[in-house]
Amino acid sequence: MKTIQFREAIQEAMSEEMRRDEAVYLMGEEVAEYNGAYKASKGMLDEFGPERVIDTPISELGFAGVGIGSAMTGNRPIIEFMTFNFSLVGIDQIINNAAKIRQMSGGQFNCPIVFRGPTASAGQLGATHSQAFESWYANCPGLKVVVPSNPKDAKGLLKSAIRDDDPVIFMESEQMYGDKGEVPEGEYTIPLGVADIRREGTDVTVVSFGKIIKEADKAADILAEEGISLEIIDLRTVKPLDYEAILKSVKKTNRLVVLEEAWPFGNVATEITYHVQANAFDYLDAPIAKINTADAPAPYSPVLFAEWLPDHEDVIKAVKKVMYK
Repeated sequence: MKTIQFREAIQEAMSEEMRRDEAVYLMGEEVAEYNGAYKASKGMLDEFGPERVIDTPISELGFAGVGIGSAMTGNRPIIEFMTFNFSLVGIDQIINNAAKIRQMSGGQFNCPIVFRGPTASAGQLGATHSQAFESWYANCPGLKVVVPSNPKDAKGLLKSAIRDDDPVIFMESEQMYGDKGEVPEGEYTIPLGVADIRREGTDVTVVSFGKIIKEADKAADILAEEGISLEIIDLRTVKPLDYEAILKSVKKTNRLVVLEEAWPFGNVATEITYHVQANAFDYLDAPIAKINTADAPAPYSPVLFAEWLPDHEDVIKAVKKVMYK
């Protein structure tokens, strides 16, 4: 095992797949000459050249469409959005073309493309740069949605996403690019749609994904000192969702808390809550608790932002609530 940063894991995954398959290339704003807005493509232009590491104009709709057309004709593009907040400019291409072309063409075309970049909040960036769109894209049939939380998963999942024959939304975080973690030395992939039991426990199941799961880890450490054992499930893939792993855990702990960095209405936590009550109702010893951001745009003020974004204290309160403590 070696210890590398999250951004390095992303770079390794893309580079290894580009060496393995000449149909793979990277395109987006500042991915080439600048080595990526967050240095996730550092050195790739030097190795692969400007025909496979391509800087684009500031036109997400344009280069998303170019990538989709390219994927339909035999290539496997990786399209980087500087942030998924900017993907809204290109969402028509993603939803109405990438996600639907296999069905609309009667299987004559597929679209092996990865759209990747940071999602959700990244500190004091204001309302238009602090939005989580995982549930938006997961709502659309034909798209797979991946949200890794550590370098090992980022590399293994991205390699699987690049090899997938359908479009994948691969969502990262600006605040995780510098995170360090152990990554296997050799070739490996992680299958899409398989959750990870991040921490085994007996009292309460906590389901989360992406960078916010760190707050669940903090809560688990604090609660362990009080004799409360959390089982933490890292979804890794939001669509397809690993319902089986969640149900198995809930049937063991009989209590569920879902932590998500998204607005409270109609999100991933809502889907999980529905599925568990429909399929494991008799195992629940308490109502399911879900933790989300406040139902408001992200504030710019750091004081208000701290109130808006969930943290480990919110997890602790929710755990104690479902345990009637």
